[in-house]
Amino acid sequence: MKRHRNPLLMVVLSMMLSILACVTINIYFPAEKVESVAEEIVHEIRSNKPEVKEQSLRNEEGFLLQEHILALTCSFAWADDVTAVSNPTIRALKEKMKSRYSQMKPYYQKGMLKEGANGYVSLWNTEGLGLKERRNLNNLIDAENENRKTLYKEIAKALNIDPSQTNKIAEIFAKEWQK
Repeated sequence: MKRHRNPLLMVVLSMMLSILACVTINIYFPAEKVESVAEEIVHEIRSNKPEVKEQSLRNEEGFLLQEHILALTCSFAWADDVTAVSNPTIRALKEKMKSRYSQMKPYYQKGMLKEGANGYVSLWNTEGLGLKERRNLNNLIDAENENRKTLYKEIAKALNIDPSQTNKIAEIFAKEWQK
């Protein structure tokens, strides 16, 4: 006996197999946390306010006033809500970038530097700069971009984000740098 195969059945089975074989991998990216961290870090680097030292917050008994204020104002702290990231590398990068920003600020004000959508700074207009000043500015830009690259990688580590997502972190930071 000869068997007849139903072509429609074969097509339907092939389509079902194709649909079942598709696997979607959803990689979680905490955009809101990164936005919060970016806002905090950029503000800290770009603000002119000196950091408040802990010693200045002690009262006569030697207690930290900050602890008393926190105890009165904060009743709960949830671990998932923590968006501040810090480690020795991030703190050192922020200090370097804050120091460098004071050198770069006049160039930003003159429109010679541009914040790119990729999270890095670039030379925009060098009109009126001598060769030495242009070289020094390029050195500042290179150092800044190298620090930013390392900062984005460290933030990815601190927030347990896959390293392949570093570009997304840079793009989120770009919006803050541009503000």
